[in-house]
Amino acid sequence: MHICFLSHEYPKAGLNPGGVGVFLYTFSQALTAAGHRVTILGANDSDVTEDDIQSNLRVIRFAKPSTPGLNWWLIARKLNDYLQEINDSYPLDIVEGSELGLAFIKKLPKVKYIIRLHGGHHFFSESENRPINQWKGYQEKKSFKKADAFIAVSDYVRVHTAKYLSYQGKPLETIRYMIDQNRFAYQEEYPEAKDFSLVFAGTICEKKGVGNLVDAMPNISRKFPQTTLDIYGKEWFFPNGNSYTDYILSRIPESLKSQIKIHPPVSHDQIPKIYGAASICVFPSFMETQGLVAPEAMSMGKVVVFTDKGPGPETITDGVDGFLCNPLDVSSIEHSIIQALEAKDQFKEIGKKAFKKAHAMFNVSMVLDRNLAFYNSVIND
Repeated sequence: MHICFLSHEYPKAGLNPGGVGVFLYTFSQALTAAGHRVTILGANDSDVTEDDIQSNLRVIRFAKPSTPGLNWWLIARKLNDYLQEINDSYPLDIVEGSELGLAFIKKLPKVKYIIRLHGGHHFFSESENRPINQWKGYQEKKSFKKADAFIAVSDYVRVHTAKYLSYQGKPLETIRYMIDQNRFAYQEEYPEAKDFSLVFAGTICEKKGVGNLVDAMPNISRKFPQTTLDIYGKEWFFPNGNSYTDYILSRIPESLKSQIKIHPPVSHDQIPKIYGAASICVFPSFMETQGLVAPEAMSMGKVVVFTDKGPGPETITDGVDGFLCNPLDVSSIEHSIIQALEAKDQFKEIGKKAFKKAHAMFNVSMVLDRNLAFYNSVIND
């Protein structure tokens, strides 16, 4: 089978990938290891074209256009030209993109087109309570009409996307992300983990719940004075150019400045070490389509406090294999973290249940088989 993923997010040396990029990397490695051919096609972050072939994996990053107002058309033209060339060289079976990824794609005969719902414009407009941008909304609707099938990464994103966009009765299945459980390997105990230490990893911005997490620390530290919080992540800026990290630093009480530390982003390879050194991993995001951070930490057998929004309840059973909090309510974050800290003697048991849940939902072999079965059903339809 030859699958082409349309994405600008495939991991690149020197850059920290987001969740979609990490998923694409893990999925592509699994596909090629199983004997399939994979092509990644997208725009580069520079004016240089890169075309790298390693065995059954080809990664094409074409030069990023720089003509405001026309970039969408220039990118679409490049995608279509490359798709034709790729198909001529080695016939494609599947082309996969995100919600608006197929909007301006010219469909090739005998090739099936799939949209994977990572969380599109309509989905996040609803969750963030903001209006639909007409141009982005138009692209998603146009893209959905071209798709032959759909994959949702959680039941929540499947249901809530359907409020705005029609699947038109076409094949649709929920298939979750896969977690590399060699990298995020389970341990029953973590001797290096510091007592009462919390860690967050992700973009340092409001919608990831960082501000509310910091605001929860004073009451948590009153109950457990030894509590520390380490925040690792990519910088985010307000529309006026101001740093969100600087804003967060200004909100940390003087008495907690030695206990709350903000660190630069680290490579994905370093994340397991960071999780391993913490007692509890905390991810109070306002919304996720699924997210990788919580399942990755669960795969290691770590105790996780996750959002109760979106697919949070699909991922964690509160108080059993982790804890859930309302990320919009500081008191709820306080309560869930205190509840977790009070369960210190049960960390090994909770971690084992978290690992079993993550393995059942996100293990590479099972998720790969489900994707391939779905691909084959669409091809043969």
